[in-house]
Amino acid sequence: MAAVFIGHIAVALAAKRIAPRTSLGVLVLAAQLPDVIWPVLVLAGLEKVEIHPGDTAFTPLNFVSYPWSHSLLLVILTGAVAGYCYRAGTKDLRGGRAVMFLAVSHWVLDWLSHRADLPLYPGGSLYGLGLWNSVPATLVIEGALFAAGIALYLQATQAKDRAGHYAFWSLIAFLTVIYVANLKGSPPPSDSAIAWVGIIGAVVLFAWAQSADRHRQPKDR
Repeated sequence: MAAVFIGHIAVALAAKRIAPRTSLGVLVLAAQLPDVIWPVLVLAGLEKVEIHPGDTAFTPLNFVSYPWSHSLLLVILTGAVAGYCYRAGTKDLRGGRAVMFLAVSHWVLDWLSHRADLPLYPGGSLYGLGLWNSVPATLVIEGALFAAGIALYLQATQAKDRAGHYAFWSLIAFLTVIYVANLKGSPPPSDSAIAWVGIIGAVVLFAWAQSADRHRQPKDR
């Protein structure tokens, strides 16, 4: 799970205001869509990541090649397909649009954070503004995004019961702990370990967010 994940979760939380019928689990999955696809392609040998402590100040990962999961063109295409499928299956127009928007927002946030390793299309030029080169700037910006996402989600929903309160705040606490652990912990042992953590993490986040959101309801506005 890449260190920037907390920014993606922030956008998913905020999206509840524009797609109140869509579960938080679906919104989180959509915001993480490129990172859900990426570990599968790493395990298949189609994309490559290397562990280089110091590659940037914030993460030891060197994203050598990920043209299929993280090029802007294919992120737009996969987001459009995911949004269309969600809309077709649920008849939720707002939700379908939110799913596509969240998938594309993933590339935008990565562009802000990564050094120039994100392609516009497979084989294309690489881009990235390099926020990760500064730990303080990363913490301030991603922390502000996360706080804003939580605030917007709480403005849009209210707990139906005690589980809706405790499940949500335990999820927020878990995300915070994982974020700090990514920053303070040792580098991962291998690229396959990174991939498996990414897959398992996506499943856990989806299930937890889905469960917490089931015990909450949209606020009357």
